[in-house]
Amino acid sequence: MTTTQSEATSGSDADAAAHGDAAAHGDAAPRVDAAAHGDAAADAPPLPPGPLSACCTPLTQAPLSAEDAERLAAALKAVAVPARLRLLSMIYAGAGGEACVCELTEPLRLTQPTVSHHLKILVDAGLVTREKRGVWAYYRAVPDALAALAAVFTAHR
Repeated sequence: MTTTQSEATSGSDADAAAHGDAAAHGDAAPRVDAAAHGDAAADAPPLPPGPLSACCTPLTQAPLSAEDAERLAAALKAVAVPARLRLLSMIYAGAGGEACVCELTEPLRLTQPTVSHHLKILVDAGLVTREKRGVWAYYRAVPDALAALAAVFTAHR
């Protein structure tokens, strides 16, 4: 009987692998595609127009508007996946605050389409930008966006 990769990585194993949790599989985490697991954040609509930095006042200062709450929730969903947090970290730590998609697949032990899927969500959230150079896409950190996201949770009294 032949076991396919999707059968071998079913259930929580597939979810852990898709989210970059190599520890759940030892050192040999299989590569999986986004289609192999449901990704609720992928179904979320992109952020409403406007920079994340212009989004929200700190939660401790004033109630959020409905639009600001939508924008903030989309950004939080984008970073609520371990693989995406690792991608952000690798991009920020890269030379010049950028990284080629070709440099990001192996450390995550995910396929290139899955990594590209996660990067698209980060781009849609305004946390990174994408620039095509030849056949490769390069992703650059948007420090102001991450700072704005952190500032929402900073208490100003």
